[in-house]
Amino acid sequence: MQYEAVIGLEVHVQIKTNSKMFTRVAAGYGQPENTLTDPVVLALPGVLPVMNKAAIDAIIKAGLLLGCEIAPVCKWDRKNYFYPDSPKNYQISQYDQPICIGGSVEIELPGSARNVMGEHKKIPLTRIHLEEDVGKLNHGAVDSLVDYNRAGTPLMEIVSDPAIQSAEEAFAYLTSLRASMIYGGISDCDMEKGQLRCDANISIRPVGATTLGTKVELKNLNSISYVRDGIAHEIKRQIAVVQSGGTIVQETRDYDGITGTSQSLRSKEMAHDYRYFPDPDLMPVEVDEEWKSRIAAECPELPFPKQERFFKQYGLPYTLTSVLVWDRALADYFEAAAAAAGSDKAQAVGNWIVNDLLRELGAAKLTVAESKVTPAALAELVKLIDAGTVLNNAAKEIFVEMFATGDSAAAIADRKGLKAAPTDTGELEQWCRDAIAANAKSADEFRAGKESAINGLKGPVMKASRGKANPKLVDETLRRLLAEG
Repeated sequence: MQYEAVIGLEVHVQIKTNSKMFTRVAAGYGQPENTLTDPVVLALPGVLPVMNKAAIDAIIKAGLLLGCEIAPVCKWDRKNYFYPDSPKNYQISQYDQPICIGGSVEIELPGSARNVMGEHKKIPLTRIHLEEDVGKLNHGAVDSLVDYNRAGTPLMEIVSDPAIQSAEEAFAYLTSLRASMIYGGISDCDMEKGQLRCDANISIRPVGATTLGTKVELKNLNSISYVRDGIAHEIKRQIAVVQSGGTIVQETRDYDGITGTSQSLRSKEMAHDYRYFPDPDLMPVEVDEEWKSRIAAECPELPFPKQERFFKQYGLPYTLTSVLVWDRALADYFEAAAAAAGSDKAQAVGNWIVNDLLRELGAAKLTVAESKVTPAALAELVKLIDAGTVLNNAAKEIFVEMFATGDSAAAIADRKGLKAAPTDTGELEQWCRDAIAANAKSADEFRAGKESAINGLKGPVMKASRGKANPKLVDETLRRLLAEG
């Protein structure tokens, strides 16, 4: 019997705010243990929570970016459980009236066509709700200590429908969701800092069945790759259990990304186990149209719409767009450089960014914002190449110097003597005539309409000039002579 997987993801995203969800104490990462606390975070007697409006703005933006319905009224509930990382022994969350309902995350299906018309899929969302994060347990050899710095940080839980069908789809889902949150300025989504955490609910069923199987929750998936690997492992484990005559037990399992194995942690709780009830200290929140409109005006263009626009507006190939659009800073850098260079040179600009700028940034461990090569400076280099003032090989050397010093392309070309030597037009024309005579097949193919055949003539001309001929003049001269017959 063949089996298929049904997967739902619960993704927790820390919202990037200056203060915590229900108090003014600072939110942050990397501070000395238990320094980002106050009486509200520590749940001392008599304290009362006050909502952080910036966090509510952020979840409304997340909902709008993902096409959710923003509830006109949402309320707060207490999720009761007893664990050392929860100072109050309950968590303020949202149960039956979340702020965001429905929506979807768009993914490109693994293995689909590598162009703008490639096969995409929208993974539907059940809800997005807002809650407060809990503290962190640090386990030692003989004891465990609690750090409450993280406790009270605004936290979104983004819950998908059970509509993901493979580990690779889950990987694509998280990649797309993470990019959307970063694009919106909602979160930095650094998994190493706990800003994005994911639990996966996985079940299997016979192919063609419509009822869901018994689900297993997989925890401690602390990288997007571990999510993919953990899901793949769990699918194989469940199939093996069923095929050997066993029964899948509803439970929570811990996945070890290093060993690629999992173990049972506990039986899975149901909603009633948490004894939800409305928080008596917090009023419901009403979101009117004016509030939504203000947030909507701040929503950026997301990666997939941006990729489609780059195809249409700049004529960029998939190989470039698939790199540029997933980093908002990189995409903005490209558009600034393309505007300075001219839209007809956009592909050349994209090639320099993807092949050269990213290589140098990676080697230097710098971000795009830290690059000494500004978009305008890169545009200048591209225009020098297009004008034939600088040849491609020299441009490579110039770019490395630009990255190291921040000097302009023209200044470096002058200083290092890298400008192309002026070509005698009579001499160039003779080289072109010689190339046409020696490569009659390429000449005939070009005259017959095969555009790429001209490259078979350019090579001999550049060789005759020892690489110093202006490529633009070579192309123009060859085309003129070929047209003359």
